[in-house]
Amino acid sequence: MKVQNSIEQKLSAAFAVDHLRVDNESHKHSVPPNSETHFKVTLVSADFDGQMKVKRHQAIYKVLAEELAGEVHALALHLYSPKEWADSGQSAPESPNCMGGSKNDPAMASGERQ
Repeated sequence: MKVQNSIEQKLSAAFAVDHLRVDNESHKHSVPPNSETHFKVTLVSADFDGQMKVKRHQAIYKVLAEELAGEVHALALHLYSPKEWADSGQSAPESPNCMGGSKNDPAMASGERQ
């Protein structure tokens, strides 16, 4: 839980947090057990009031640059202002199931490269 804890601590320090949930979704992917490579972040902050989605994402990427340059392979971001969170029913969308990446691509399974 080293990476997950780092993500939680950094986001809590960088934003005025109304709600923060960091889910390690690595187990849903083709990675070794106990991996910390795929995460879903749900963050509600007044810092996002009036801010476009791309600016919100850029702010997260800046705070988590070290993790994104290292172990983190995928980061699903669900970022809300307090009003947007209330309007959403206070829930983020579920993540889709992993499709298996190159495992399901016959060309990649046989060793061919495109």
